[in-house]
Amino acid sequence: MGRRLHVLDVGMGQGTQALRLARAGHSVTGLESDAEMLASARAALASEPEGIRERVRLIEGDGRDTGVHFLPGSFDVVLCHGVLMYVEEPDPMLAGLARMLAPGGLLSLLVRNADALAMRPGLAGDFGAALAAFDTAAYTNRLGLTVRADRLDALRATLAGIAAPLHAWYGVRVFTDNVGNDVELPAEELERVLALENRAGRTDPYRGVAALLHLCGVRG
Repeated sequence: MGRRLHVLDVGMGQGTQALRLARAGHSVTGLESDAEMLASARAALASEPEGIRERVRLIEGDGRDTGVHFLPGSFDVVLCHGVLMYVEEPDPMLAGLARMLAPGGLLSLLVRNADALAMRPGLAGDFGAALAAFDTAAYTNRLGLTVRADRLDALRATLAGIAAPLHAWYGVRVFTDNVGNDVELPAEELERVLALENRAGRTDPYRGVAALLHLCGVRG
């Protein structure tokens, strides 16, 4: 956009994307409920130059309580990435996040794709688990926790109902969901993988079976 944005990163974890946005010149508020994650984010922030540190504010708090910490319309962008799967009833939380947006503001969500839960076990050869995945929105994540996934159509309806209708959506990890986080690729191969995922994540029918969905709603 070419201007400094006010960004709220809900469930920021260790602060990776918050710091990246601050380095790009934006003003970022990170909200995190886990004390250990928050401590890691503060340690990472402390190692940054002063000009970046002054653009970041870190707050301990829950994404369901944004109204306690901020005034409505305070942010140009609200990020909620990898959080909804831990929230049993996401609609009230999403409504609260939408209220934090200024008119024209962007709500960015990264969620587990409930319409593709059979893909990971199926491609791994666990066909019993793949069959069972068709009948549930629950799954076990890589931390061993049982959490929930979201369906595109349901989130589309929710975003329309909270005055932040869906503007665009993308698939994430179409071909690489079964690749371990510790796998290292040569630079040239990594470049090809990223190009492949970028293309597939924007292209039907591939994006519909991605492990994750990236949804962008715009506040009316």
